[in-house]
Amino acid sequence: MSEFAAELLGTMILIILGAGVVAGTELKKSKAAGAGWVLVTIGWGLGVTMGVYAAGNISDAHLNPAVTLGFAAIGEFPWAKVPAYISGQILGAIIGAMIVYFQYLPHWRETEDKGAKLGVFATGPAVRSYPSNLVSEIIGTFVLVMGLLFIGANEFTEGLNPAVVGLLIVAIGMSLGGPTGYAINPARDLGPRIAHAILPIIGKGGSDWSYSPIPVIGPIIGGVYGAIFYHAFFDGNMGASFWIMSAVVAIILATAFVTEQHRDKHAVS
Repeated sequence: MSEFAAELLGTMILIILGAGVVAGTELKKSKAAGAGWVLVTIGWGLGVTMGVYAAGNISDAHLNPAVTLGFAAIGEFPWAKVPAYISGQILGAIIGAMIVYFQYLPHWRETEDKGAKLGVFATGPAVRSYPSNLVSEIIGTFVLVMGLLFIGANEFTEGLNPAVVGLLIVAIGMSLGGPTGYAINPARDLGPRIAHAILPIIGKGGSDWSYSPIPVIGPIIGGVYGAIFYHAFFDGNMGASFWIMSAVVAIILATAFVTEQHRDKHAVS
């Protein structure tokens, strides 16, 4: 199996189990309907675990463009392989989302809530404020990539690493996922959003393309900065890229803060 195929397969499994648990909790007449956020975070964590087991021996199971770009940014992954990895990840996410559609085929008709249907496929903000939503995705993915590098720096019993990565995803979902639904993965959001747009889902509504850049740009910034931050503080390589990315993140944080302050003043008045 090629690395492209491994990334496709691993990401497909991730989305089948991850989007599948959201469908189970959100769609009407599902036996898991209403099971809640804790089940969703556990389902996504297990989905990542199984995706990593599927692809890990072949491609190291990035399953996430933010991880691929982050590792490439610090020289841990060759830039020449980046296009194949990312294209495999996005295609795998599209296929995985389509499989979830067929798994819950009768339930789309039973569910009137257009937002719930979109939520099976793509993330959305609890409070729509794009600068703050961007910050949430940056922080979540920063923690993800830093966590992956922490895990890689430690020795675990053979075969246990994917399970530890899954626990990291659960922790991020429970602690940081509330504001935006924690895409922390451009392929995880973009691929299923494309599937939502093209599938004949009854009464589905729009695919919220106005929000779609946030779960792509945020994870890329967070993933690259997480890798560079780790490289700077743990490997002692505090070069120009660290200071440039730090400045970019600081500007985004300041923009979000000023935006929310402005909103608070308008709310009071």
